[in-house]
Amino acid sequence: MEDRDPTYDRWTKDALIRRIQYLEANLRNGGPNPEAVPEPTTVAAAEGDAASPLKKKKVKGKIDPSKYATRLVAFKLAYLGKRYGGFEYAAHANQPTIEEELWKAFVKTCLIFPEKPDEVNWDSWEYSKCGRTDRGVSAFGQVIAVRVRSNRPLPKEEQPAEASQGDENGEAVEPKDEAEEAEKVKKEKREFNDFTDEIQYCRLLNRILPRDIRMLAWCPTTPADFSARHDCSERQYRYFFTQPAFAPIPQSIENPANASQKLKSGWLDIEAMRKAAKKFEGLHDFRNFSKIDPSKINVKFDRRIFESDIVEVKDAGTALPFLDREEFRPAGMDLQEKFPKVYYFHVRGTAFLWHQIRCMVAIIFLVGQGLEDPSIVDKLLDFEAEPRRPNYQLADDVPLVLWDCKFPRPEKPENALDWVYVGEDNPLNQHGSHALLTNMWEYWRERKLDELLASQLLDVISSQADISLRRDQKAPLHIPFTVRTFEGGNKERLAGKYQQVLQKPRGASAAEVFDREARRKGYADAAEWREALLKRKQEAGARTSAGDLEEGTE
Repeated sequence: MEDRDPTYDRWTKDALIRRIQYLEANLRNGGPNPEAVPEPTTVAAAEGDAASPLKKKKVKGKIDPSKYATRLVAFKLAYLGKRYGGFEYAAHANQPTIEEELWKAFVKTCLIFPEKPDEVNWDSWEYSKCGRTDRGVSAFGQVIAVRVRSNRPLPKEEQPAEASQGDENGEAVEPKDEAEEAEKVKKEKREFNDFTDEIQYCRLLNRILPRDIRMLAWCPTTPADFSARHDCSERQYRYFFTQPAFAPIPQSIENPANASQKLKSGWLDIEAMRKAAKKFEGLHDFRNFSKIDPSKINVKFDRRIFESDIVEVKDAGTALPFLDREEFRPAGMDLQEKFPKVYYFHVRGTAFLWHQIRCMVAIIFLVGQGLEDPSIVDKLLDFEAEPRRPNYQLADDVPLVLWDCKFPRPEKPENALDWVYVGEDNPLNQHGSHALLTNMWEYWRERKLDELLASQLLDVISSQADISLRRDQKAPLHIPFTVRTFEGGNKERLAGKYQQVLQKPRGASAAEVFDREARRKGYADAAEWREALLKRKQEAGARTSAGDLEEGTE
C-alpha cells in the first residue's frame, strides 16, 4: 500500500471528515491499525444517472485514464457566494470554497482522474480561472478552463497488413457481413463532432454540484493555449444595494443634533453617488482603493476602468407601505414614489486589485450619505499627495457579484470563445423537470417566500405601535446622538462622531509593506527580492514580465 501524505493540507473537507470517522471507529472497536487507511476511490457516475436515488450504487473503482482522450474545455459558471469562503481553495478555511466543490464534482463525474482524488490539486489539468472572488462574493459569469475526459476516439495503432484472411491456425475464416463491415468503416471515417458527440459536461456537473453553484455554458472549440486568466479582456462587477439603505428613523424621535447632516439617516443621494462613481473612469492608480497583499511584490496599481455608474434595477423592490409615510422620508421627497428601490454600482475594467471594488463602494456610500464630497475620490486617486491609504471600513462582501468576463484580449483574437449555453443543445436541459432554470426557480422561490413573509411581518410591526403615546414617562424624547453609516450590510453601523476619511489613521505605504515582507524573507529590501524573483522565473523559462507576477482579483 502506498503511504499517505500525513499533512492532509490539500484534502477536501469531506475527505478529512471520513478520515476522522474511520480513525475513531477503529479506536472504539480496537480494530486494525488506524493508520492503515486504504487509498480513497471515486465512483464513476454514469452520465445522466448521477443524481438518481433509484439507481443501484456502482462498485467503487479507479478509472483507467489510458482508455480515454482528453481535451481543454472552458466553462462559464455561476455561484451565490454567501455560504462559501471565497472561490480559491484554502486548506485552512473555515468555510467550503467554490474550487473545492468544483474539484469534488469533476472527480466524482470522472471528468478528471487524479491519483489522489481527496487532495485538491489542479496542477495536472491545465486549470486556469478568470478571477478569485473573496469570501461571500458571488459570480454570474466566472470562467475556468480544465483539461477533462472526452468522448473523442483515441488514435488507433497501425495494424500489420495480412496477406490473406484466416484464423490463428491458418484456416480460412468466413468473411464478415458486407453491410456490417461497411457500417464499421463509415463510423471510423466519420469525423468526430466536438459538440453533438461530446459528453454533456454542464448537465453532468450540475447533477453533482450544490444548488448554489451552476454550470451555465461550455465552449466546444476552446483553443489549445487558452487561459481563463490571461485571455480575459474585461471583467464586469455589480454591487447591489437598496434605497433607503437601512431603516429610517421617524422624524418625531430623531435627535436635533442630527439636523446638521445633509441627508436624513438611512437615505442615499443617488446623484452624488453617480457623480463620485464617474470619477473612477479612465486609467488611475488605485493603491488607496485596495488592500495591499505583501506577497504580490510586482503588482502594478494602475487599472483602467471603462465604465463606472449607479444603475437602478427596475421592478426589483418589494413595497414596504410604512416608507410611504412622510415622517420616514427626507423633506421634499415625492410621496407617490414607491420604496424601497434597488440599485447597483456597475463597473467594467481590465482587471482589479485585491478588495478594490469594495473600497470603491465604501467611499461611494460615504458620499451618498452626505458624509463626504464626491471630490474625495479625486484626492484618494492622487497617490503622490496621499501615499498611505486611510483606514476606512470596506463595504460588505455579500452584495458584490462578478457579473461577466469578456474574451479574448485584442492582441490575441484567435482565443475567442463560442459559448454553448445550457438549453441551446436541448430545450429540456433548460426547462425540463430537473433542468437548470427549473432548479434555480425552486431555489429562488424558497428565498422569495422568505422575503415576502419578512416584508409582511415588517409591515405588521410598523403599523401596530403608536409611538406618540409614550406610555413610559421615562422614555427619552430622542434617540441618542450618533452618526449611522452604511457599509453595504443588512444594518447600519453606529459611528459616534463621524471622522472624515482624510483625517483617519493611515496604513503603511506599498513600498513599506513590500520592504517589510522582503526583510521577513531574508532579503535586504523589496528591490533585492524583486530581482531574485525575476531571475528565478527567467531560469525556469517562464514569462519574465513583471506584470505576469500580479493577479487581478476582488
